[in-house]
Amino acid sequence: MPLLALLIIPVAIIVFVIIVYNSLAAKKANVQNAFAGIDVQLKKRCDLVPNLVSSVKAYMKHESGTLEKLTELRTRAAAATDPAERLSLDKELSGVLKNVMVQVEAYPDLKSSANVIQLQRSLNEIEEQISASRRAYNSAVTDYNLAIRIFPNNLLAGMFGFTESALFEAAPEDRANPNVGDLFNK
Repeated sequence: MPLLALLIIPVAIIVFVIIVYNSLAAKKANVQNAFAGIDVQLKKRCDLVPNLVSSVKAYMKHESGTLEKLTELRTRAAAATDPAERLSLDKELSGVLKNVMVQVEAYPDLKSSANVIQLQRSLNEIEEQISASRRAYNSAVTDYNLAIRIFPNNLLAGMFGFTESALFEAAPEDRANPNVGDLFNK
């Protein structure tokens, strides 16, 4: 009987380690998959940018700097491979896109253009999908980070090199409450 116990204990420990490792590996894969979901939506948005720029270029001659910045950010975002850089460029691109959409409102012909209206709808839809992807990513990151913090997983996580992932956080300017009066006065 003691020999059987000596055999069962190491086997149980090995099985436990395998289960914890596989669980952490699966959660890490979920984080990577959720980030890829964000990446897909960002790519869709980047694919719309040239259409937007070409649709508004003729009307917005004196805002060419904004359009050039939008094009440059799109190019950099498409070439970026580092997830942190992609998220940073995404924040910048979002700000410039918002600025372009506000400027579109100043041009009645442009505002009523069927192409621009369709592009605005597409961008709004993609922004909603990006938002949903960010929520899914943050949920996966929270689940993963919690799994590597709890005992005894934390002991094994450190041994196997599992480290915490960063949550997606909104830029400070995105957290500020907009002044609705200013929006109507533009």
